[in-house]
Amino acid sequence: MLRALKILKIFYLQFPLSVKLAALFVFLFLLFALFGQLITNYGFRETSLFDRLKPPGSSDYFLGTDSRGRDLLARLVVGSQITVIVAVVGTLIGAILGSLLGILAAATRGKTETVIVAAIDVQASLPIIVVALFLLAMFDNSFVLFLLLVGLNGWEIYARLMRGATLSAKEQGYVLAVRALGASPFRIYLIHILPNIFSIALVQFTINLPITILLETALSFLGLGVQPPLTSLGQIMSEGRDRLLTAWWLTLFPGAIIFFLALSISIIGDWLRDFLDPSIGKNL
Repeated sequence: MLRALKILKIFYLQFPLSVKLAALFVFLFLLFALFGQLITNYGFRETSLFDRLKPPGSSDYFLGTDSRGRDLLARLVVGSQITVIVAVVGTLIGAILGSLLGILAAATRGKTETVIVAAIDVQASLPIIVVALFLLAMFDNSFVLFLLLVGLNGWEIYARLMRGATLSAKEQGYVLAVRALGASPFRIYLIHILPNIFSIALVQFTINLPITILLETALSFLGLGVQPPLTSLGQIMSEGRDRLLTAWWLTLFPGAIIFFLALSISIIGDWLRDFLDPSIGKNL
């Protein structure tokens, strides 16, 4: 255990300063989302009409209150939790779906590949936010439906990348060797090809994650995302947009969290892409 921590410390010291700061912010954000409720005495739905629009620094309300007298700190904690769930689960849905379809297209070729490539082109031509707005307006806006729609964002990118990587890997010597030894197609793709192209999906995951966060924020800000009694950072911003001058803290604090979170993940993703690129990573 101590040796593992020592190796991790040495590895961390080699990070650029921007990556260290980004990783630190993501770590603090996760701590806030997981344990932030311990630093407030109020529930995120607990109202007090006598404490409406209290500014930050008020007694008992460190970050102030909203128009219903709800503690902004407690709502930011829950909003951060919902944002993490939507971002991670939604991005995972797109990553798994797109990766499987990309590998399937490269493995089967023929009509199956044609259908998958056509679906990729259709998805790429449709703005996901427009599709989400239409479906959420047409059907009952449930959290599960919202999560699935967010998960469809960017799957076509994974499909294209994994299809190209699989087609390239199929012609590599190690794949030809195990195929000549009589390995089954399932074993070839699962044991030999997938581990060698997994880094591509991993890097794309870190790139899509901040995009998913911004998509969830935009839809919740428009009132078509996370619905009460739940809350999210985008919904908190939406509730404060009519009071930008009189209650600026309602938009500033959730907006700052969203901005720095998306920026931090993007910085980590850019570094990870360069680190895993053999032509660049050896110079880092």
